[in-house]
Amino acid sequence: MKEVRIVIDRTGLAEFLRRRRESLQPEDVGLPRGRRRRTHGLRREEVAFLCHMSTDYYARLERERGPQPSEQMIASIAQGLHLSLDERDHLFRLAGHTPPTRGADSEHISPGLLRILDRLHDTPAEIVTELGETLRQTPPAVALTGDLTVFSGPARSLGYRWFTNPATRQLYAPDDHAFLTRMFVSGLRGVATLRGPGSRAAHYVELLLAQSEEFRQVWNDHEVGIRPDEVKHFVHPEVGALELNCQTLLDPDQSHILIVYTAIPGSESYERLQLLSVIGPQALR
Repeated sequence: MKEVRIVIDRTGLAEFLRRRRESLQPEDVGLPRGRRRRTHGLRREEVAFLCHMSTDYYARLERERGPQPSEQMIASIAQGLHLSLDERDHLFRLAGHTPPTRGADSEHISPGLLRILDRLHDTPAEIVTELGETLRQTPPAVALTGDLTVFSGPARSLGYRWFTNPATRQLYAPDDHAFLTRMFVSGLRGVATLRGPGSRAAHYVELLLAQSEEFRQVWNDHEVGIRPDEVKHFVHPEVGALELNCQTLLDPDQSHILIVYTAIPGSESYERLQLLSVIGPQALR
């Protein structure tokens, strides 16, 4: 059977990008509107900022020019424009690429979850996968835990880093370490069983069994169903101890979790969280 080669549809790609850009307002994607705004929809430079690319590169796509964008670039555009999965897949085909798989391994965040995150600009919040891989953070979340999106490979998973990078534990209260160790192992066991052999979760299990004696010992206990506590205790190097409530929202289609951290108003942790918001993301650089 002859393989069908998908080619880029430059006209369709340009028209689709232009229409999606014009349908969005700054507040839809967490950007300030500003005064005297006359542009219908988003500006090209705003889309380029959201998609982590140059304005010139994006503008050439809308003008049916430039090289064929890579799959990574198309994925970034799809996320920046807050596309649905169907829209993302359509964009990939217009660009001459096969759409990525859907499901638990997908890293495309749903528009609804992104809209919620965009409105939490003054609150520590993050979107993570079922394996604890951080996909997106608010600036206060970066100030609280550092930029967790910089990791690559298995180290993207907080549970993996817990057993392979001692510095990971410094941000958490020592009294919670034993419980968190059991929780991470239990959670990974549950995901690995759910996704089965050959999954990314199963691969992480193999790596940790080979690298961590502590992981092997706890893994042999066969504990399952250990859930995170609603209250988390952080030890921040700049503001000190923080006792934060943790609320979660699950996107079942993508197995993505929105985590929001708050403190009881009037508490010492609340005051320290306010101070952290002033210090900003540079606190943990």
